[in-house]
Amino acid sequence: MNKRVEMLEKLVASGKADAFALYALAMEYKNAERPEDALATFERLREKDVGYVPMYLMAGRLLLDSGRPHEAKSWLEAGVEVATSKGDGKARSELIAALDECD
Repeated sequence: MNKRVEMLEKLVASGKADAFALYALAMEYKNAERPEDALATFERLREKDVGYVPMYLMAGRLLLDSGRPHEAKSWLEAGVEVATSKGDGKARSELIAALDECD
């Protein structure tokens, strides 16, 4: 098993993980081609910190890559709202560009 995954899983299991640790674990799962684990971790992160903007694009990309454009669209649209509310124009434009791939 990947040592980073193992370390992050222990941190998350301890209950002391911040939003970045959850995001990092989701990305490790994504990179290890474990899409369901990645998505479950993105969902857990969303419950913990709905305002964590990067997760929306990465979860949307994961779903697009998995051939699930309708689910991707939901994540990406939510991300556009969050990015807009935070004034994050760069993230907003990236999310909108990814939304174009949902159709």
